[in-house]
Amino acid sequence: MVDVEAFVADGYVKIPGAAPREMADAARSVLWAQLGLSPDDPSSWTEPVRWAADLTGAGPFGALTHSPVLAAALDGLCGAGGWVPRGSLGNIPVRFPVSPAADDRGWHLDLNTPQPDGSWAVSARPHTVLLLTLLSEVTVDDAPTRIRAGSHRDTAAALGDQPLGAADAATLAEAASSARPVHHATGMPGDVYLLHPFTVHAADEHRGHTPRFMAQSPVMLTEPLTRGSLSALARACW
Repeated sequence: MVDVEAFVADGYVKIPGAAPREMADAARSVLWAQLGLSPDDPSSWTEPVRWAADLTGAGPFGALTHSPVLAAALDGLCGAGGWVPRGSLGNIPVRFPVSPAADDRGWHLDLNTPQPDGSWAVSARPHTVLLLTLLSEVTVDDAPTRIRAGSHRDTAAALGDQPLGAADAATLAEAASSARPVHHATGMPGDVYLLHPFTVHAADEHRGHTPRFMAQSPVMLTEPLTRGSLSALARACW
């Protein structure tokens, strides 16, 4: 069972063992091959971030995207029938213990609302919830995603009626949530985190030794989130 009250309080929840570890390990092996790098050759790790992707949901990726544990958690937060199953994990940033770190670690909100022109924005009527899938062991030193616990309420209070671009949304979110405590998305391969679309988060510098593999995937809602919604998503911020 997903801890709904923890999600309401913090704007995120961890689901340990959402998929079998061996499936996450197998997916990571596929991604190493996709990158053309080796886990046994640190000399080949020359960039702080490389991007991989699962575009098909084939093989071990299917066990991760179609996890019954994950589905039950999404039902608990979004309501049964309130979300659209993903066919793949999508983009997967891989962070390496390389210095200097990438300059991409600012506090932000993910784009969550499609616009009529086909672009995406941040708005008070989000269409997504954010899924983080750990494909490697992540300690506090291994570039875990940083989460400002409780920041979803700050965002809900600060957002106006007009959709914002990524830069403007990041400025608003960083300022509104600056007093919130920082938690870290750590865990084992197969663990997942679900983040409220208003939860402020950021990447972190890699201070460890083992590359970090983690997918970050928007899960579409079947209806935009509004004050009238009955789900835990709405209760968490309004």
